[in-house]
Amino acid sequence: MTMAVEKFETALKKLEEVVNRLESGELSLDDSLKAFEEGVKMAAFCTKKLDEADKKVEILLKKKDGSFAKEPFRLEDD
Repeated sequence: MTMAVEKFETALKKLEEVVNRLESGELSLDDSLKAFEEGVKMAAFCTKKLDEADKKVEILLKKKDGSFAKEPFRLEDD
């Protein structure tokens, strides 16, 4: 497993744990807000990684001659 996949999987697992804690109804208001904030961060990280993967797939699929060539993904602000 690559480092990026491990980080994605870890963030997704943490997000699931946050959702479970929030759904339990056992957290105080302050703890709920902290958990929600953590969940928002994990969700944003996962969304970013999924968007990057989607763009990599688009790069591969844009070859017009039928061949597939792996090109590095670059963010616009890099």
